[in-house]
Amino acid sequence: MSRILGFAKKVPMLWVVLVCGLVMGLLWHPYRQAAQWLVAVLVAVSLVDTLKGMIDDVRQGHVGVDILAVVAILSTLAVQQYWASWAVVLMLYSGDAIEQYAGNKAQNNLTVLVQAAPQVAHVVQAELPEGEHALPKESDWSTVDVDKVRLNDLLVVKPGETVPVDGELISPTATLDMSTINGEPMPRRLYQDAQVMSGAVNGSGTFLMRARQLARDSQYQRILSLVRSAQNSRAAVVRTADLMAVPFTVVAFIIACVAWIISGVPTRFAQVLVLATPCPLLIAAPVAYMAGTGRLAKAGLLIKTQDVIENLGRVSHIFFDKTGTLTVKRPQVSKIDLPDGGKQKVDTDRILAMAGAVESYSVHILANGIAEAGAAAQERLRAQSKGETHLHAREVREDSGNGVQGQVDGHQVKVGRAQFVADGHSSDLFGPLAPDEMASYVSIDGVLAARVVMKDVPRSDAAQTITQLRELGITRLSMVTGDKEDSARIIADQVGITDVHAGLFPEDKANLIAKASREEPNRQPFWDIWLSKFLGESVTKSITLMVGDGVNDAPVLAAADVGMAITDGTTTAASESAQAVIMNDDIACLSRSITIARRTKRVMLQAVMLGLTLATVGMLCAAFDLIPVVVGAFTQEAIDVVSILWALTALIDRD
Repeated sequence: MSRILGFAKKVPMLWVVLVCGLVMGLLWHPYRQAAQWLVAVLVAVSLVDTLKGMIDDVRQGHVGVDILAVVAILSTLAVQQYWASWAVVLMLYSGDAIEQYAGNKAQNNLTVLVQAAPQVAHVVQAELPEGEHALPKESDWSTVDVDKVRLNDLLVVKPGETVPVDGELISPTATLDMSTINGEPMPRRLYQDAQVMSGAVNGSGTFLMRARQLARDSQYQRILSLVRSAQNSRAAVVRTADLMAVPFTVVAFIIACVAWIISGVPTRFAQVLVLATPCPLLIAAPVAYMAGTGRLAKAGLLIKTQDVIENLGRVSHIFFDKTGTLTVKRPQVSKIDLPDGGKQKVDTDRILAMAGAVESYSVHILANGIAEAGAAAQERLRAQSKGETHLHAREVREDSGNGVQGQVDGHQVKVGRAQFVADGHSSDLFGPLAPDEMASYVSIDGVLAARVVMKDVPRSDAAQTITQLRELGITRLSMVTGDKEDSARIIADQVGITDVHAGLFPEDKANLIAKASREEPNRQPFWDIWLSKFLGESVTKSITLMVGDGVNDAPVLAAADVGMAITDGTTTAASESAQAVIMNDDIACLSRSITIARRTKRVMLQAVMLGLTLATVGMLCAAFDLIPVVVGAFTQEAIDVVSILWALTALIDRD
């Protein structure tokens, strides 16, 4: 909002300066002195505004180098180049307006996320009767600011509205658009008791939910905290470029003074300074990095600081956790074994649906996989029967370490270890399991019904992502996992990783990454090395990246130069130790992000070098009296525009 207001203030000032120039032109011949006084007043107002801006920059930790503009205005007045003074003032305000526009354009993708934040909630005043899901009348709820929602409040979410806080679905069903959270293009169908995340958009009818988190602790606020952190940060290379504006200013003064001394013409001093612009350093560099930050957000990656862009572009060794990172989030159901070898005709979808309904209440590591498979089985059953029947478990009890049981559609269903569910029946009715397989057993009304076989399954695009990383020149790719060697090797072979470190505790993983950071970095092109040194960036350190699911990888993510948590947007937004978060649960976002980071850095360097080169050539030409003062003022603005527009090309998706 402050940027928009700043832009709005500059536009009226531009009109004031333009009108003053028109009036000055009309008065120049008959009332030249009046026209000169008009310029003097305009310059005085502009100088005060510029000096205030310099002071604000210094207070915020930025380098205030608008001294070039101040001296340029004063020097043009001193040599009685009044039209040049007017041109410099015009360029000053138009340059500020262009900077504001470029900044807003670069932050567009991040601004969309901020503007989509939930603002209000509809709180039901009276508690509904137990078991009743009918929607309350509009007179029964009131609209309040989202910050006033309390835990366990009953909320109404109307079609097209944003879910205000994290909570639990009370209505039988709801269809939510999750694209704002994780970029998922298709709406997601949820059923009663499902977790509902703030930031999702209601795509169907009005539904009821119960608040389980305050607004400040909800999912979308964690996303916004990442966005604001990225917006407020300044990359190290940008800070270095900022500081380099000081020596550039000194060089500009030296060229201007030498030109004056050698020529003996004071006008040369003004001619040089009106062309001196540190804009490529002060504006183009941060604009390019903000554009890159926005492109990463659009691709599904949120970063905490802009330093992540620098490090992503220079990554030389990537470490992957296995479960939930290279594999899908949880073990998947691979097959259903029947105790008689499948000789009897049994509806395995119904068995799986009943098991999934019970397992949806369990916290066991295998429960979510069975619950998901059960939900899919229910969808197939509904499609076959053309009905909307939803199997719902009741009287659920979990025996920790053994299994879970409950009533489903009038039947007693048990899921868990063979000893827990078999009730005297032998589990030897099934064949042996493979080394990478695990199983849960299902009984219905005390009869052993099936064995649900599960295994870790690689993500569908994991192998392709590994290939793309190698094509990007990143050949040091490692898997670090606490799993057994045999299981880890199976997944590693499937995705194409040869360096496997299995059976590790978190501290072992952290030590391994710390050791890798002392390796020699990958060879870089001479041009990139020279530019990095020019901007004061170290090129002797190997950059490590750890990709994990953020569940138990906090110390490992913190050990890497870049810790990247991969989520699906419906769980914790990120581990506190992660510097970057993949919000769409798409590991392919990793290779895209590295490509975007590299291009952002390349565009930034190009914009800076192009602008500085043009400015230096222009100052030298002015020193030899090849560019008049007024023309120089407009040329300086043209250099600024070219540099900023080039920086904005970081927004263009050419990859």
